[in-house]
Amino acid sequence: MNLNQKTILITGASSGIGYGLASAFAKEGSNLVLLARRKNLLDELAADLKKININVLTLKCDVTNKEKVKSSIIEALNYFGTIDIAILNAGIGKNTSVQNLNSEDVKEIFDINVLGAINFLEFLIPGFIKNKNGMIVGISSLAESRGFPKTGAYCASKAALSIFLESIRVELKKYGVKVLTVKPGFVKTPMTDKNNFNMPFIINLDKAVRIIIKGIQKENRIIQFPLPTVLGAKILKILPDFLYEYISQNRQI
Repeated sequence: MNLNQKTILITGASSGIGYGLASAFAKEGSNLVLLARRKNLLDELAADLKKININVLTLKCDVTNKEKVKSSIIEALNYFGTIDIAILNAGIGKNTSVQNLNSEDVKEIFDINVLGAINFLEFLIPGFIKNKNGMIVGISSLAESRGFPKTGAYCASKAALSIFLESIRVELKKYGVKVLTVKPGFVKTPMTDKNNFNMPFIINLDKAVRIIIKGIQKENRIIQFPLPTVLGAKILKILPDFLYEYISQNRQI
């Protein structure tokens, strides 16, 4: 896929993977719709991107607010006339161990990581179906593979997102709408910088972005990396429950 002049919407674009993708798409000559709660950071990024003659629209948007999501999509369509690719990247992670379990924390994680993406899909899909074109890219995680200790809500939210994307991928195929699921392992971002546990095979942001861009250009259904973490996740997924529980209780996974 040639990304030049494609209009790409990115949620959670103020930092991390979303920020990195925005910069990479700009180098490909794409038009950008950048959304996040911290608009000041979006505007700083847009100012840099406009120096290379990229058309950028920045919008303050809380993905959990359906009306704001709807108005943001309308504004983007009015500005560019179309949205070719939607990168649903907004997400958070929090420790939800049994020692500090709080339903409000879990709700926030699901509201942003799962329903935040679905809020956009509700308003984007009808147009994609009508035009028989479009691409949805959901940023999930290899953490979907098992319920890892102390991050149960995050793992569950990413599993929910991956399954939902798989379901709509099947439904949308006949309309020519493509659905891609990105499943990174650990990527060095402001979110992972807060983790206080070992993160095996962590990769830098630039490398992660290159892999994602390449996967989008090839229109790969599943984009997952890095390879050692992918293989580890596959092995953990097929382990008998008793063996997984034994391993996870006796060492940091």
